[in-house]
Amino acid sequence: MPTSMTGARTTLLATAAAVALALSAQGPATAATAPLSDVRVVAHLNMADGQRPENITLEPDGSADVTFAFSRQVARITPDGRTHVLATLPAPPAGSATPVLTAPFLGGIVRAHDGTLYFLYATGTTDLTGVWRLRSGGTPQRIAALPADGVPNGLALDRHSGLLYIADSLQGTVWRVPSTGGRPTAWAAAPELAPAGFLGANGIKIHDGAAWVSNLDQGTVLRIPIGRDGTAGRVETRATGLAGIDDIAFADGGNTLLVALNAASEVALVKPDGSHTTVLSAADGLENPTSLAVRGTTAYVASGAYVTNDDPNLLTARIEGSE
Repeated sequence: MPTSMTGARTTLLATAAAVALALSAQGPATAATAPLSDVRVVAHLNMADGQRPENITLEPDGSADVTFAFSRQVARITPDGRTHVLATLPAPPAGSATPVLTAPFLGGIVRAHDGTLYFLYATGTTDLTGVWRLRSGGTPQRIAALPADGVPNGLALDRHSGLLYIADSLQGTVWRVPSTGGRPTAWAAAPELAPAGFLGANGIKIHDGAAWVSNLDQGTVLRIPIGRDGTAGRVETRATGLAGIDDIAFADGGNTLLVALNAASEVALVKPDGSHTTVLSAADGLENPTSLAVRGTTAYVASGAYVTNDDPNLLTARIEGSE
């Protein structure tokens, strides 16, 4: 984040730093732990240019498309570590402020089969906040407006229905909108999705007939069944005690998760019974990881270095035993 960031975002930094210090006092960082191995840093990003990755989606060739949270940019990082800016979103009018975060914020990003990218932009203004689309060779276009007093953060695409699911970190709501665009609907809202002082619902994935959502403030992983008629079922808490949880990704064909623990600079493996262990740490190069993606036997982890303020990066690790 920019060094000039003030207000609530600065408060988060102080809180996160305190958590990180407390965790580091428990013992030295450890290198990759099974089932992860063979960690490789793909790219060290340019912090001076605002290259702090917030979310990630993958291209067929192994490139990673990322949102740079506070520089209003969508970029592609190639397997050999080169970074290409794909689009820069318009700046909001002077004096505008994104709720809680203050600065304009680019959040979740997903890729459709045809290469179209969808991503979330929050500015605190009605004309820019919402879901944006970028087609290959085109320019970014907003396809759905979202409440200007919210913070759309995590984004997931249900490839079967063509619907986009949006985790709003401030309103404690999961919105849903067709990938073709249109008016969003409040698909799920519950206390389990709400913030508890800063930001609530954060990362989101569609998996096994449900929306899986992390809650940063509450340190939880939630599962919301998608009914046959498309409606949201009862919110289920599947894991707790995950302080500073950001994004989530499924590590295999089942319900085992990898989760990014931002403040602690760790990635944890969460088993279906909710138990969790650290599998990557700062010793592997993590600096406040913000997002994950998994393809086959490879896990991608993006670090924003929001607290460490040192080396935002993208790394990969091998998942042993994954199919």
